[in-house]
Amino acid sequence: MIAFLLVKPFGSVWSVKKMCSSRNRLISKVSKLLYGLYQYENNSSIAWNSSFKSKPCFPHGMKGIFVSGAARIGKNCVIFQQVTIGSITLPDARSKGAPVIGDNVYIGSGAKIIGAVKVGNNVRIGANAVVYKDVPDNSVVVSGEQKIIQKNELLDNRFYSYHGKWVYYDNDEYVEATEKNVIESLNNSQIVSPIQGVVLG
Repeated sequence: MIAFLLVKPFGSVWSVKKMCSSRNRLISKVSKLLYGLYQYENNSSIAWNSSFKSKPCFPHGMKGIFVSGAARIGKNCVIFQQVTIGSITLPDARSKGAPVIGDNVYIGSGAKIIGAVKVGNNVRIGANAVVYKDVPDNSVVVSGEQKIIQKNELLDNRFYSYHGKWVYYDNDEYVEATEKNVIESLNNSQIVSPIQGVVLG
């Protein structure tokens, strides 16, 4: 909230990002400080020296987004929360370098674009997709196929916790677990230390 208020007189955080490249050392230094504080408050790291042809659209704000300083991003890109556009700097990696992303690219939440890949124009990258190969223009990238395993028995999805005895969450309160097979299974799970009787991990 403090960073938001400090950035407001400059118009937007994007204006502050541009000022980070100022030839005036004082303006550059203060801008980098403000820009870093704004990102810290938003759990993001969009390098001040990352290259954007135009201001991108952040539908949910600059939340949990990482963009490498060497990345180049085209105009009119839409970037949702928790996206990573990152470089690979390992000397022996095949895809050393940073992503180059074209114009009008739509990047869904949680997507990862890693290494020296080229993403064409008018591309859609689905939520949680991992991009590590070049993507041609007018393409859609999706994450792995959804796998469904249907069970014959009723699944017990209650949240169990140990507080001197096993309890589970039900209708806004914790209730003591009484089913013998459930208690036995939980006791054998190594979640609770048999010596101290405390939850581990």
